[in-house]
Amino acid sequence: MKKRALLSVSDKSGILEFAKALESLDYEILSTGGTMKHLADNGVAVTAVDEVTGFPEIMEGRVKTLNPFIHGGLLAKRDNPVHQAQMEEHQIHPIDIVCVNLYPFKETISKADVTTEDAIENIDIGGPAMLRASAKNHAYVTVIVDATDYEQVLAELKADGQTTHETRRRLAAKVFRHTAAYDALIAGYLTDLAGEEFPEQVTYTYELKQPLRYGENPHQKAAFYSKPLGSDFSIAYAEQLHGKELSYNNIQDANAAIQIVKEFDAPAAVAVKHMNPCGVGTGETIADAFNKAYEADPVSIFGGIIALNREVDVTTAEKLSGIFLEIVIAPSFTEEAIDVLTKKKNIRLLTISFEQNKQDKWNTVSVEGGLLMQEPDAFGFKDADIRVATDREPTEAEWEAMKLGWAVVKHVKSNAIVVSDNERTLGVGAGQMNRVGAAGIALTQAGERAKGAALASDAFFPMDDTVEAAAKAGITAIIQPGGSVKDEDSIKKANEYGITMVFTGVRHFKH
Repeated sequence: MKKRALLSVSDKSGILEFAKALESLDYEILSTGGTMKHLADNGVAVTAVDEVTGFPEIMEGRVKTLNPFIHGGLLAKRDNPVHQAQMEEHQIHPIDIVCVNLYPFKETISKADVTTEDAIENIDIGGPAMLRASAKNHAYVTVIVDATDYEQVLAELKADGQTTHETRRRLAAKVFRHTAAYDALIAGYLTDLAGEEFPEQVTYTYELKQPLRYGENPHQKAAFYSKPLGSDFSIAYAEQLHGKELSYNNIQDANAAIQIVKEFDAPAAVAVKHMNPCGVGTGETIADAFNKAYEADPVSIFGGIIALNREVDVTTAEKLSGIFLEIVIAPSFTEEAIDVLTKKKNIRLLTISFEQNKQDKWNTVSVEGGLLMQEPDAFGFKDADIRVATDREPTEAEWEAMKLGWAVVKHVKSNAIVVSDNERTLGVGAGQMNRVGAAGIALTQAGERAKGAALASDAFFPMDDTVEAAAKAGITAIIQPGGSVKDEDSIKKANEYGITMVFTGVRHFKH
């Protein structure tokens, strides 16, 4: 009895060569639809699945392989006498190799004009059923879902007449990962259509982008996965033009820099160290913006990650090349800029699409034993219910300084304080256990530049000590959420020093 291989793929790459090789090994080839036509047109002898089942494809191809003559051939235990007797009784022929990949659901829903009907029609039913059946019965069946596995399967068949159990198990595991990812995309799509925010179960799927040399520290293994259909405006979809591969910490820092630079429409430059901004600048040109970011903290920027929201020209590139930087991220680089920057062997140059400012619906953070989900903190100045809480109204320059500080402070680890003028950050206090401590760091860093500057806080002041410290440093404007039971103490202190203080009504904790 000839061995059988069932081939039915949407991705035709390599399938003709694979089928011809199987044919030369005396396999009978079963197939359906477009795959069958492709093979037959190229000289492969193909048996149609409906010849095996004795039943035609119906319902526009929705039903064709869901049949005992197929699934019995996939699921039968070859060394089980009962199974063997039933196969003989019902004239079911075993199927030894299954090569199937699925309707292009991901590609379909990625189209801007996709309709719900198109999406639904691209949910494969028969394919996953055959794959799962074959993978379950991998003790006897070789199942392939990825064209890159054709070569190894053929090599083992030519050498020994069969694949090894280890190979069949590896391929079966790959199948279940594939069908799980496929179903996760479908579940996510339909959950969004149904408008359910926190369903009883959530399943996410990610695709391996690259193994990493190590994680946060050299003794930790790590890899980088990207979200299918994720935002192009992200580190996961960046294109690397130059430099050695990204590290785990590089990716974290680059992501932080991208999230901050998204806040600005004017030319802006963001410098990040350890996921906190050490300098943010805006200007008439991107070179001017980078100068401002550099001047904000010329010490901490050393070894930092830079994100810029305009094309990098040669003038900016020359400024960037003057200091040691790990990564420069921008929408594009001129050829002259690339020539300048690539003289530095290890600097990474990345481009991302600033055209598609799409944001994930949910942010997720893993904790031991679980997962936290929340909406992204997309609340901006224009969304806030701004209230001037003090006697003095802000000047135009103070408004602009507070807006810049408030745009940055929500990206700083809490407790967070940012001191800024209307063009750059001047001091950043991050991740402190008390707010006046964060203020002390930011104000010390700002030094004399704090005079006439603005101070932004990610959360309210529990007492008036932060206002006192700000006043002594020369701060003239404060922006904070308000909402403390002791707000009046802070307002009174601000009025005492002639500081204008604005309440936003919204805090921006970042843990």
